[in-house]
Amino acid sequence: MITGSSSGIGRQIAVESARQGANLVLHHIGDAVSIQDIQTLKSELGEIHATQTNSSRDSVRMVDIGLDVTEEDAGKRIVELAISSFGSIDAVVNNAAICQFLDYAAVTKRQLDKHMDINFSAPFMMGQAITERMVAQGKGGAVVSIASVTASFGSRQLTHYAATKAAILGMTASCAVSMGQYGIRFNTVSPGTIETAMNKSDLAGPKREAMESRVPLGRLGTPDDIAKPVVFLLSDMARYISGQNLIVDGASTLNYQ
Repeated sequence: MITGSSSGIGRQIAVESARQGANLVLHHIGDAVSIQDIQTLKSELGEIHATQTNSSRDSVRMVDIGLDVTEEDAGKRIVELAISSFGSIDAVVNNAAICQFLDYAAVTKRQLDKHMDINFSAPFMMGQAITERMVAQGKGGAVVSIASVTASFGSRQLTHYAATKAAILGMTASCAVSMGQYGIRFNTVSPGTIETAMNKSDLAGPKREAMESRVPLGRLGTPDDIAKPVVFLLSDMARYISGQNLIVDGASTLNYQ
């Protein structure tokens, strides 16, 4: 199950998961744009599955659900859909988030609350609903939350956003300890600057050159650079990894000297 899967990093996580043969619950906000985006994505995923299995796209096992992750019963509804569709829920990606650039002094309580509700409270409540089901299933599971390098290193215009992602790091560490007895693993992936369709126009010209100059690998990240580590952490290849934060930033945060 992937929240915020209609675009950007979430979309690429869905693509990479499909390449690995996963059944998918694709969450999106449910507005006209995300509905169209998710239909396009499902068509692409169908082609991936058909190529891998020599079957028709109609046999692909994926469902989507459009809802606001801040709704109190969002986690319950997603779990119910997963169980009715596939019989269990085994791997979850908390990806849905917002990020508005604001000077610290300009952040209003309404803006702070909105970021906290979507970026932290929603994954917290989602995790409760999902791990309750995982415990009942008795076969463990894996949860990966998308954090950010700003949680550890800060950012000039993202004080509010960084705080929500730091909260994700704290939640993940605590859940790894408390839920380990049930075989449920919790990890985070913290991206650096990732180029997506949403921010591509902003990352142009001199600004892009300046940002790339800070990355030892010489380029900005792509959604695929995040998707592959996420799928790894969900897989049995990472079965003894829990409570960890994987920074994926081309070593840029090590270059702040």
